[in-house]
Amino acid sequence: MRSLGLYRVFFSVTVALGALSLVSSVAANPGHAAVDAAAGSTACPKDDSGLKLPPGFCATIFADGIGHARHMVVAPNGVVYVNTWSGGYYPPNDVIPEGGFLVALQDKSGLGKADVIERFGETVKTGAAGGLGVALYNGSIYAEVNDRIVRYSLSAGSLVPTGPPITVVSGLPLGGDHPMHPFIITADGSLLVDVATATNACQLKNRQLKSPGIDPCKELETRGGIWRYDAKKTDQKFSPADRYATGIRNAEGFAIDPTGHRIFITQHGRDQLHANWPDLYKPDQEATLPSEEVMLLKKGGDYGWPECYYDPWQAKLVLAPEYGGDGGHAIGVCASKIGPVAAFPAHWGPNGMVFYDQKQFPARYRDGVFIAFHGSWDRAPYAQGGYNIVFQPLAGKGSDGRCEIFADGFAGAVTSPEGAVYRPSGVAVGPDGSLFVSDDMKGRIYKITYVGGADAAAEAKFTPCPSLTAPAGDIARAEAKPPEGTHPDAGATANLPVPPGGTREMVALGDRVYHGEVGGGTCTACHGENATGTPLGPDLTKNKWLWSDGSWVGITKTITDGVPLPKQYRSAMPAMGGAELTPDQASALAAYVWALNQH
Repeated sequence: MRSLGLYRVFFSVTVALGALSLVSSVAANPGHAAVDAAAGSTACPKDDSGLKLPPGFCATIFADGIGHARHMVVAPNGVVYVNTWSGGYYPPNDVIPEGGFLVALQDKSGLGKADVIERFGETVKTGAAGGLGVALYNGSIYAEVNDRIVRYSLSAGSLVPTGPPITVVSGLPLGGDHPMHPFIITADGSLLVDVATATNACQLKNRQLKSPGIDPCKELETRGGIWRYDAKKTDQKFSPADRYATGIRNAEGFAIDPTGHRIFITQHGRDQLHANWPDLYKPDQEATLPSEEVMLLKKGGDYGWPECYYDPWQAKLVLAPEYGGDGGHAIGVCASKIGPVAAFPAHWGPNGMVFYDQKQFPARYRDGVFIAFHGSWDRAPYAQGGYNIVFQPLAGKGSDGRCEIFADGFAGAVTSPEGAVYRPSGVAVGPDGSLFVSDDMKGRIYKITYVGGADAAAEAKFTPCPSLTAPAGDIARAEAKPPEGTHPDAGATANLPVPPGGTREMVALGDRVYHGEVGGGTCTACHGENATGTPLGPDLTKNKWLWSDGSWVGITKTITDGVPLPKQYRSAMPAMGGAELTPDQASALAAYVWALNQH
């Protein structure tokens, strides 16, 4: 999974969440919350979050509309610092808030909301696009911007820095599928930076049908791992020699345990096992393989990318098809790679992560991590997952196995990349023990606090994560099923036009191909449920064409040939969309796309 491409559209979605007696917003002051001890419940008088939380927890909207908020850090004085991003992941015509990409948020009134908001740092005018990573170390703010990690000095009592940034390290690789550089700074000043992969699986042709892996993967010289630098030094240059660990596809989340001895990272599992290797994987395995991971970071460790992925059914790393894998049985070199300490359902998109090191929350939350699952696209045409905050206990060198869905309801009524109202991206713990969550769709920051209630009751009602081996379920678009008693390729597209020489049944068949009900394709993953675009693929309804004249014949050729070198997107479209469509199915799909543009 990944974070890439360009959002073309955002749907306006009405959040339809029922009133919940034991969930929702944060009290203005936890000490003033009304607690009904007899009923074991806690009132949340200022419910404005729309979130589903365990009993005893409340949330407020701490800030809103600050830009595409990614990672956060909270200072000892309670000021929240957020890095925002507007790179290729977001619409090119996005309105970027005035000021720098870094945002300082302060609640001076104590009402649970930021009443002071100040922006600083580089701007669009200085050539910046913002970034993900942000950290505090030795009284300075460190932040990612473009290909650099920079440092801003904070004077005593100041909310934002007044001086220019000082470059700590520059020349970090950009481009490809994962151009971001999240990082963490340890107590001794080690600056650990994720330099994620430029490709999905280091294929000769990225994301193309049955394209083999490059062996050895040259990309690993400068991508796909963690690099170490010194936070106390300046003007360091990125170098392959500074690699700290390897075989890591995309580690957006970092967390250090309270002892400072264990560093954990998240892992976005690879995509498109069925789409690129339909002979080896069933269509539903696109949605169930491989697991997302949390890994214990070790100096010199090799975590297996691109040769390996984690199979939850076997609870081990197995050989990828690009490197001789046979669909999940062969192990090969993966026997010597490092597996995860905790695993999660496929394609949930783990982004920010933080170890809970305070005492406000009940004791069961004090030896584990909170993870922001951003959600992804590669479960399509099956229902998407993630879009939530998970708590994962971690003990010793591993996990006790329990994974809890701690906060949910961010997406609203439609859980998909193009339909979600909010998507969690970052998490941070405040000095008072509150948990902050960032959203990168509309720039919302949530503050979650614990206001009381019976811990035993809360424990009994915790929501477990789905089983790693749960089936993908039904194809998500239930309304696509044909009406009773009609032709299976009629009914769903009655109001769409028909291309000259075509038939209504052909357009309807194309609709079913598009939505993954026929042919094993996953068009919705890249172009969205309604073909109006996602971060991975363009809007197919605006009658704008880069590779043909928009005719039925022209669209058919584009589908048949694929787009190996897209003009506006990072990821290629494989021939036949990565599926093994018949010529008739490809023609029907083209007829459906043509019809969408004439409607």
